Amino acid sequence: MHYTAANNRYETMQYTRCGKSGLRLPAVSLGLWHNFGVHNDWENMKQLCRTAFDNGITHFDLANNYGPEYGRAERNFGLILREDLAPYRDELLISTKAGYDMWDGPYGNWGSRKYLLASLDQSLQRMGLDYVDIFYHHRMDPQTPLEETMGALDQAVKSGKALYAGISNYDGPTMKQAADILRDLRCPFIINQNRYSILDRAIERNGLKQTAYDEGKGIIAFSPLAQGLLTDKYLHGIPEDSRIAKDGRYLHKEALSVEMLRQIAALNELAAQRGQTLAQMALSWILKDEQVTSVLIGASRPQQIMENLKILGNCSFSEEELRKIDGICGM
Repeated sequence: MHYTAANNRYETMQYTRCGKSGLRLPAVSLGLWHNFGVHNDWENMKQLCRTAFDNGITHFDLANNYGPEYGRAERNFGLILREDLAPYRDELLISTKAGYDMWDGPYGNWGSRKYLLASLDQSLQRMGLDYVDIFYHHRMDPQTPLEETMGALDQAVKSGKALYAGISNYDGPTMKQAADILRDLRCPFIINQNRYSILDRAIERNGLKQTAYDEGKGIIAFSPLAQGLLTDKYLHGIPEDSRIAKDGRYLHKEALSVEMLRQIAALNELAAQRGQTLAQMALSWILKDEQVTSVLIGASRPQQIMENLKILGNCSFSEEELRKIDGICGM
């Protein structure tokens, strides 16, 4: 059946300026890391994208190796674009990345100019696009000169294949160096994508969060639910259909220590006092201050998106609540 986007799709979503740029991101963005691979249900994938856009989620975040298999998420999203979302391309914010292993040989990984620009061409072909809105370098490369990697991002933008440049999984000092290089090149570097959650404060410790704010760059946070730990899924053990049970590559059973279970239970109790689920409180916490532009959610069914969107307008915390959260987590 032909898809027509909801007329009221912009009525409830909140949009935040990305750093000091002119681009505004939805408070909640949809990540396609999981659930858009070769084994996922096609109709469910379409419904996830429709539900997101119908509710003002304009930003769809991908990477070259999202799947499984590598490239599959981009290919599936490209088909959804052609079937459903193509008339709305100018209302969409589509991002992709390169930096992790993608193809065999010495030119399919890390941060060389050859790899990044070839990967972007492949990503555009898979999605059937002339350009992406944001192109990221996916991780720091200790071997390639930063000037080369940033120069590749600059060329991606100046060639018209990306509108903005971003970096992902960088620390504060390296991000500052990258920002200086891109500023000299007059390249619109506007955003950092980093792991961030109540349980993972690395961007606070490594200076990325404060440095990005000082530099006028946005932050979009991924894994805000700590691979499902910050949900009600593991409050009573490990379900058979959980990510830990089915695929231990990204979340190991050892993560569910007695102490972690205690923390999750205590956080769940605090969330209930706020009138939220644990997942909703965890997402709200990410957006509690103006230093984070957007939070990336993953979803396996449309109803999860709707539940996550209930955080809109409920992202403020009292000082006492923040102290309790920090105390529970031993921060």
